[in-house]
Amino acid sequence: MPVSIIFENLKYGASLEEIIENYRVTREQIEDVLEFAARSAAAPIPANAHTF
Repeated sequence: MPVSIIFENLKYGASLEEIIENYRVTREQIEDVLEFAARSAAAPIPANAHTF
């Protein structure tokens, strides 16, 4: 299952329980995806990165 499915379902109001039931994933898998996304979003931008 694409990870984007989790985000799309959450965006449209699905609960974790609904995602678990509909896609046969575990709560731990969902939490791991969310934790990874949070860490990635918080990663510092390298000093030599260009912004547009």
